[in-house]
Amino acid sequence: MWGYLTLLPAFLALWATMGIWIVFAIAVANRTVNLSEGFPYISICGSYPPQSCIFGQLLNIGAAMATWICIVRYHQLRDWGVRKSPNQLILWTGLFSALGTSVVANFQEKNQKPTHLVGAFLAFILGNLYFWLQLLLRWRMKSLPQPGGPWLGLLRLALCCLCTVLIVAMIVLHSWKLRSASAVCEWATAMLLFGLFGLLSVDFSVLDSCTLCLQPRPSLSPQPSLSPLPASPISLPVQLSQAS
Repeated sequence: MWGYLTLLPAFLALWATMGIWIVFAIAVANRTVNLSEGFPYISICGSYPPQSCIFGQLLNIGAAMATWICIVRYHQLRDWGVRKSPNQLILWTGLFSALGTSVVANFQEKNQKPTHLVGAFLAFILGNLYFWLQLLLRWRMKSLPQPGGPWLGLLRLALCCLCTVLIVAMIVLHSWKLRSASAVCEWATAMLLFGLFGLLSVDFSVLDSCTLCLQPRPSLSPQPSLSPLPASPISLPVQLSQAS
């Protein structure tokens, strides 16, 4: 069954991929970037209006979707028996990667470059680490369910390896002043990270829905009740329903 949780990672991958290429097309069309001078970085394309507005909006929405995906993944791994400490490490790595994406969106390179670079570090480095940690977890816990079959783990391993190589190449080429080659590596890395998020649709295909219940904080003193029966609110943590 393909529920909304299954479609969320795929929609994020599609949203982000289409969004940054639309920003690129607008930047080329209004000549804020000149391809004859070299291939531009993603952030250069999104630094000038009007595409900077689109760039910021699409990345903020993408960061929100990535945050929700990381939270659902945390609860899925918890239900599969993953211990709290490694699961929280994976969760916070993903959340900081999503935060970095939002920082990149709101602190554009030409306005606040140091902050922008911190956001890019969080988005790319921690984004890649987020998926490496899940691969490591699966290697350590071979009993974990594997929706989609063995091919999915091999594909993730290949994409993570390629993503790591491209990040290193991007940094090295930038230091060598080979900006166009470095920019190509940046675009390719972004596409791979979007693809890795999209692959979580396979993992989420076993989920039907997600329910969030809030736990009220107990009051310091008992409150009078108008009801003849004692109030006893029942609350549960986030629960993921398995697809039938």
